[in-house]
Amino acid sequence: MKKLTRREALRLGAGAAAGLGASRLLSGCGGGTTTAPPPASPTPQPPLAACQGTVVEPTARVAVARGSDLQAMTREAVGRLGGMQTVVGEGETVFVKPNMVTLPWASASNNPFRRGECTKPEILVAVAEECLRVGASQVVIGDGSQAPQFDWSNAVSLDGTTNLAREAARLSAQYGREVRLACLEVDTPEWVTVPTRISLGSVAVSSLVLDADKVISVAVAKTHQWAHLTLSLKNFIGITPLRRYGWMSQGNYDRVFLHRNDPTPEDFGRLYMDLARAADPDLAIIDFSIGMEGNGPTSDNGGIPVDMMTRLGSWLLLASTDSVAADATAARVMDHEATYVGRILTMAQEAGLGAICPQSIEILGAELEDLRVPWRAAQVSSRSRQWQERL
Repeated sequence: MKKLTRREALRLGAGAAAGLGASRLLSGCGGGTTTAPPPASPTPQPPLAACQGTVVEPTARVAVARGSDLQAMTREAVGRLGGMQTVVGEGETVFVKPNMVTLPWASASNNPFRRGECTKPEILVAVAEECLRVGASQVVIGDGSQAPQFDWSNAVSLDGTTNLAREAARLSAQYGREVRLACLEVDTPEWVTVPTRISLGSVAVSSLVLDADKVISVAVAKTHQWAHLTLSLKNFIGITPLRRYGWMSQGNYDRVFLHRNDPTPEDFGRLYMDLARAADPDLAIIDFSIGMEGNGPTSDNGGIPVDMMTRLGSWLLLASTDSVAADATAARVMDHEATYVGRILTMAQEAGLGAICPQSIEILGAELEDLRVPWRAAQVSSRSRQWQERL
């Protein structure tokens, strides 16, 4: 039997409500690297209430890759899961969703990749090539970011030798199948309205996502003033439009405005879990090379870059076909189990979206205790606090 498309599933009610939220508080662009002493070392956490009880066999696998070569690490992590051929079939179209929140303001003197704000181009190149290698007919790498249009050539590799636009053209020529870079606000053919549990009741999602055969989320590990953490699930906030509901009078974008109606981390969690349910990702990859701690998700807001090469001794990638399990494992690496897994991802497990309990997740290629590092939490933003007080 042919698998329903995401759009068909939504029409039939099989894809639950989709949500809309904000990728970032727009308070300017750019900003230099901020340094601060690391927080206290992680301490063992008591088992979550939702994870206590009968021991069960693992239902999810999270693959780990460590090293200094992000392309090789991406292939290694996906290989531990059985290879891209277990995710993408011949002739299928693939939508890849990175976090490019500050790419519109990138320049030679303003590098959001080295600040830990955006997904590294090297990982996206490896993902796209692995999809083409197993027969994908087209790979679309797309994000809504925080401006209607932006220049993908500013997505420069960490070594400065190439950029995502150049690599997309190279792969397209080499394999004879397109790697397309899409600014979703202007490149989306159609905005599809889907139901959501948030106060608006519905929200629009890019048809490039809903019409893809396979969807891959490639997020960067960051703390977030509105959501505790931003990982592979919250990454799907960027598949929604910027201007569908009009610009705010202050000049900010729709996604920020929506926080006034659903401002708490738990409410925001429902937003992006509903949205991820609609996107129905087939693979999640979390970029732990250079991420962000403190008042992320950008340095403008007070976020502090975290280079895992110095904190862990190597860069780190996580990959899983269970996005919830990937996020739960990432939260444990960052020592945020109680706040993020216990308060946010428990809702995902209860909704049947994936596994969160350690005994339900098999980690491939490493031991969790060897990966855990201190990671400074974000503080609730003053604007979020003011909005909550008005409710």
